[in-house]
Amino acid sequence: MATTLPAAEFAARLDAVRGRLADTDADAAVWFDATSIEYLTGFHHVQTERPVALAVTDDRAEITVPRLEVERVRENPRIDAVHRYFDYPDGDPVRTAAEMLAERNVDAVVADSDGAPGTMGYQGPALSEFVDVETQGWITRMRWEKTDAEIDLIRESAKWANLGHRYLADYTEVDAHPATVSQRASTDASRAMLDTLGDRYAVRVRGSGPVNAGYISGRETALPHGHTPNERLSEGDVLITGASANVDGYRSELERTMFVGDYTAEDEHYFELMLEAQTVAIDALGPGVELAYVDDEVTAYLEEHGVADLAQHHVGHNIGLGGHEPPYIDAGWTEHCASEHTDLTDSDAVMAPGHVYTIEPGLYTDEAGYRHSDTVAVTDTGTETLTHFPRDLESNVIR
Repeated sequence: MATTLPAAEFAARLDAVRGRLADTDADAAVWFDATSIEYLTGFHHVQTERPVALAVTDDRAEITVPRLEVERVRENPRIDAVHRYFDYPDGDPVRTAAEMLAERNVDAVVADSDGAPGTMGYQGPALSEFVDVETQGWITRMRWEKTDAEIDLIRESAKWANLGHRYLADYTEVDAHPATVSQRASTDASRAMLDTLGDRYAVRVRGSGPVNAGYISGRETALPHGHTPNERLSEGDVLITGASANVDGYRSELERTMFVGDYTAEDEHYFELMLEAQTVAIDALGPGVELAYVDDEVTAYLEEHGVADLAQHHVGHNIGLGGHEPPYIDAGWTEHCASEHTDLTDSDAVMAPGHVYTIEPGLYTDEAGYRHSDTVAVTDTGTETLTHFPRDLESNVIR
């Protein structure tokens, strides 16, 4: 039962970026993105108007943080030195980061961006005002292929997401409010997870539990990213559910189309088409398969049944530390990889062992939406579906 990444994972990641750094003319690699910093060092922070900058040289990793992060980051065994500024705007974050680099005699860097992102109103100088900067997207690309240890965490996430979803279904009834059902299911699943894992659970949540389960209902389901309406459930309502769990920062995705009581013949028709489209997609996955091919297979099935115009998004996306990560199961992915506007190649257009995808083709009418989502890992020999809530119609009817 894996609940945290082993230290060896971070050592391998740092070794990998140092290997890439050695192939450049730069003296250091720099990251401002919170997820990339977490991926490399395990230091997790909420990205706000206060920039954080991580610098990795051939033998050291140093970081610039606001005063309020100093104590937490000092506990990190992979960071050799901590530099601080007070706050923003009462402080000069990028200049402080530049001074950190100057202390290591760094004149040129490869960075994920030329300065801190403009999060929550931050405005500041470019890093290139102080050192020579070339941009790189190393971590974004490294995150595509998950290691066995990462997939173990996503597998554990899927287990608790399944529990949250089961509670969600059990607590749903006519006249219930979607918001309170979601809160109850999330709380009870989180309690069970924390009671079971105890101190093996890595604290990664602020104000919400480690499991989140909820749904949208009624006409909001006709919108792929609909909101939870302020209306109680009625007989015949369509629900699109969602459940996930945070395990050391990694997440899975489990979604189902459900019905409160009796469903219409139209509901059944679109549900079954959606379910078969998802099956087509899952069956098409595998190592060496072109990503665009899977989306094309689903589109061909929907066109055959005259409902392709009801699809509003691609088949799925990678998932891990981020809820949405590249690569995407999209008809345009092959062309995207060949574009002069990216640094991707033809080899990036195919699935590889370690990719973990959400598989979620949906159909959306004027009245309702129909979408399942399952989390599927690509292996050396095929695939492994990590989420296991029943997919069939009768298992998703609440009576």
